[in-house]
Amino acid sequence: MPITEYLVRNAALYGDEVSLIEINPELREKSESSWRELSLVETDPHAGYRKTMTWRAFDEKANQFANLLLTRGVRRGEKVAILLMNCIEWLPIYFGALKAGVIVVPLNFRYSSEEILYCLGLADVSVLLFGPEFVERVAAIRDKIPAVRLRFFHASHDGEICPDFAEDYDILAPACSTVPPDIVLKDEEDAAIYFSSGTTGFPKAILHPHASLVSACVTEQAHHGQTRDDIFLCIPPLYHTGAKMHWFGSLLAGSRAVLLRGIRPEWIVETAARERVTIVWLLVPWAQDILVAIDSGAVKLSDYDLTRWRLMHIGAQPVPPSLVKHWKEIFPAHGYDTNYGLSESTGPGSVHLGVENIHKVGAIGKAGHGWRTKIVDENGAPVKPGDVGELAVAGPGVMRCYYKDPEATAAVLKGEWLHTGDMAREDEDGFIFLVDRKKDVIITGGENLYPVQIEDFLHGFEKIKDVAVIGLADHRLGEIAAAIIEIKPGMTCTEEEVMAFCAELPRYKRPRRIIFAPVPRNPTGKIEKPKLRRMYAGGSVVEAQITQ
Repeated sequence: MPITEYLVRNAALYGDEVSLIEINPELREKSESSWRELSLVETDPHAGYRKTMTWRAFDEKANQFANLLLTRGVRRGEKVAILLMNCIEWLPIYFGALKAGVIVVPLNFRYSSEEILYCLGLADVSVLLFGPEFVERVAAIRDKIPAVRLRFFHASHDGEICPDFAEDYDILAPACSTVPPDIVLKDEEDAAIYFSSGTTGFPKAILHPHASLVSACVTEQAHHGQTRDDIFLCIPPLYHTGAKMHWFGSLLAGSRAVLLRGIRPEWIVETAARERVTIVWLLVPWAQDILVAIDSGAVKLSDYDLTRWRLMHIGAQPVPPSLVKHWKEIFPAHGYDTNYGLSESTGPGSVHLGVENIHKVGAIGKAGHGWRTKIVDENGAPVKPGDVGELAVAGPGVMRCYYKDPEATAAVLKGEWLHTGDMAREDEDGFIFLVDRKKDVIITGGENLYPVQIEDFLHGFEKIKDVAVIGLADHRLGEIAAAIIEIKPGMTCTEEEVMAFCAELPRYKRPRRIIFAPVPRNPTGKIEKPKLRRMYAGGSVVEAQITQ
């Protein structure tokens, strides 16, 4: 059955119970009361920083958005893009689009105007719903997106004004019927497009059917055993498959989730305590920051009741074993799991470690629930145990294709097997360890950076002759971007000048290290990035400090 039916079931069985809670600590800090002074009640009298939604309201809001789309002539199979920061309306909007029989297209909130434009065109989007944080970016391309015939604006807070090139979702949707639309969804029909990218930096549109979304629910609950008593703390962005599809386990269980808008260690710990959280999914930098805050005394665990917190798990990037060891020293009662997945394989754990296998920390684990794995050579033949090859996965959540890109699809889909582009080995116990990335994508704090994009930008600096961007290991972020820059003959340049030039880039894309050196290229003109990694992985470099 389609994933929307789980929402309908929860509304029928648990209608008056809370499904979602949104916490916005920045708004809380503007009030006079601290969280510790507030009683744990479902309706919070303090100015909007804690919002709640029942399962019945969730389902009704989804129906209203579905009916809004249908009454405006949106047809089955059209594409509806969501460009919102995490908020309590995000998931009802997502499910409303699914209920209308359209294909939902979540967009990365870090995208620039040009990236938004590219993705809207690639996915054939005809409806865009965006929040106040994106008004300027959408305004910059408003005349370039005629195919996007409907544009809706959703305000995060009271008083935010809908721009003149959009319609007000917050006025239109509540006026629509809460009756479910008369649309029967099928497991095999298309449901969602998520964006990924290769080493070129150009996003690929990953198309999934409804069956993929349902498989994520089943996989996640099988891995982490969510029950009606669990409370899931969701911090990562909901446009990403990982965050949303880990929440799918809560959807299947009919249990509540907390959406935290902020990543400061004290906010995470306070939220876990006050909301009686049982499961938290973190990225490596956030876990590192929590440990540092506890070690330094900035966060005092004695101030919080965290006895219900039973599981911490991490995904999106390799996890340093030292982090897990330190975490278990501080939180010995916590279960721990590592999850490996891709947007092409629907997120939550096509490979996972398993809470019972903490002795294998450093591995990404074994095939997840309902999944199969193999490690193959360049000809697609399985390698011997212990040898390095490319990791391939097969299972119910493999994408249908890269939308409108049959060549890229054929490169990674070999029958039922998805070739991940990650190099790995399998130990004598069958546990898989990642070795290196086949591609040059840099993963920093769980976000992908694409070297070619940064290189192309830096080539616009008049003093630069050549540039290469590589990833270097970083204790907190997993990797950071380092730019090897070759200056034009007769010119001089400083790291301060380079960083000033990079101010036009989004902060997360700016190189964190600047290395002035020749850029080696092979006879065919390709940059020798493996050589650069070997040269600078442990060597001294000129570092430009970036404040987050």
